[in-house]
Amino acid sequence: MKIEKVKIEDIKPYANNAKRHTKKQIEQIKKSINDFGYNDPIALDENNMIIEGHGRYEALKQLDYKEIDCIRLNNLTEQQKKAYILAHNKLNMETGFNDEILVDELNSILDFNMEDFGFNINLSIDNLFKENERHRTNDTYNLSLVDIESSSNNFWQMPIIENDNYIPKELIGFNYAKTSKEKNVGIHFYLDDYQFERVWNKPEDYIDILKQYECILSPDFSLYMDMPMPMKIWNIYRSRQIGQYYQQQGIKVIPTLSWAEKETFDFCFEGIPEGSIVSISTIGVKQNKEALKIWEAGVDELVKRIKPSVILIYGGKLDYDYGDIKVVYYDNKVTERLKK
Repeated sequence: MKIEKVKIEDIKPYANNAKRHTKKQIEQIKKSINDFGYNDPIALDENNMIIEGHGRYEALKQLDYKEIDCIRLNNLTEQQKKAYILAHNKLNMETGFNDEILVDELNSILDFNMEDFGFNINLSIDNLFKENERHRTNDTYNLSLVDIESSSNNFWQMPIIENDNYIPKELIGFNYAKTSKEKNVGIHFYLDDYQFERVWNKPEDYIDILKQYECILSPDFSLYMDMPMPMKIWNIYRSRQIGQYYQQQGIKVIPTLSWAEKETFDFCFEGIPEGSIVSISTIGVKQNKEALKIWEAGVDELVKRIKPSVILIYGGKLDYDYGDIKVVYYDNKVTERLKK
C-alpha cells in the first residue's frame, strides 16, 4: 500500500463513526506519538473520508500537524465502508491482554512511564481484573467527565454551567441536528428522553455535530412526579454534566431548568450562576391545573434563587408575571405542525 501525505484540513471524519474516543484516550495517543513517532497511517477513501484512524486524526490535529501520512482504500463500496469501519473497531476491542505476560512486560520497562498510556505499573494479577472493571464503570457513568473543581461548592456538587450570555433566534430539536441544513439556530432537548439518551452514552460523538450550531440547551432529562427522588437527582446531574462538558469543548450552552415537587428545589437549581440566561418549558402545563401549580412554584423559586437575566421559554406563553426579567418565547414545532 502506498503512503501519501494529505493536508489535515482536507481530511473528513466519518460522520456516523460509532467508536468512542475519550479525551483521556486522545491524550494517550498524543503521548504515544510524541514518544515513539507517528508510525500508523490513517486509512482514507477516495473522498478523503476516514475509514480507520479517527483517534489518531484527532490527536494529530491537536498536536498541530499540517499533513498526515495516509493510505487509500479506493476499492470499497459504500456498504463495505460502513461494514469495515464497524468490523475494524469491533475486532480491536474484542480481545484484551494475556495477564501474566502483561505484568512481566510492564515490570521490565524502565525507560518509559507506562502510566501515561493507561497502564498501572504497580499491577498484579490479583488486581488486574478489578482495574478493568473500574474502567468499564468509569465509562458507564462518564466519570472521566467529572471535574470537582468546576462543581457547586455544596452537598450536591452539581457541575456548573457558566453563563454564555447568548440568545438564539430560533431552536430546533436535537433529533434534527444531523440532517438540518439551517445552522444559524440553537439545539434544544425538549424531546422524549429516548431520542437523546445517546448523548449521555457517547457525548464525545456529538461534539462536531453540535459545534455547527449557534448554541445548545442542556439536555432535558425527565423529572416525573412518580420517579424516586434519587432518579430525579441523577437526571439533574446528567443535564448539568453534559452541559458543562460541551461548554468545555467550546460550544455555547444555555442551562435547561426543570423541577417537580417542592422537595426538588433543594437541588434542581444548583450549578447555575446568578444572573444567567436560562431555559424552561411550558410543554404539558397548560391543560393540567396541578402541573400549572407546580410550574408556577418552580418559576417563583427560579426567579428567587437564580435571578436570571433572561428566561427562554419553549412551548408557548402562560399567564405569569416575570417582573423586570426579559422573556423570549419559542414555538413548539411539533405542536405547530400538528395544528397546521
